[in-house]
Amino acid sequence: MAIYRFLADGAVIVHLLFILFVVGGGLLVFRWPKVAIAHIPAFLWGVMIEFAGWICPLTYLENDLRRRAAAAGYDGGFVEHYILPVIYPDLLFPGGFPASGFIVIGIAVLLLNLTVYWQVWRRRVRPQSRRNR
Repeated sequence: MAIYRFLADGAVIVHLLFILFVVGGGLLVFRWPKVAIAHIPAFLWGVMIEFAGWICPLTYLENDLRRRAAAAGYDGGFVEHYILPVIYPDLLFPGGFPASGFIVIGIAVLLLNLTVYWQVWRRRVRPQSRRNR
């Protein structure tokens, strides 16, 4: 049963890495433009999750693995204490995180990434327009 706890912690870490990629992956596009092929659908998915109130499939996987690990006898830990509240802000709020907060998060992620992609586009177009003069 301890393997399920290990797998659940791994799923949480993958989930956190995905969230970090959604939020900041556009910055990688400055250095490696082909990252946009993976980042654009990822950040659009992240925004839709926030706007529509959907639940990410990784959450279902984590929950299933945690249920299976219940008999492992290990209570709490680093992941539950430090990482889960970052992924699930409602864990920090006794009455639950307000739905409007998720909309604000979605708008922030959208604006951040649109700004990054606008800058990437300007950087690529500006040198070409100078060559055409």
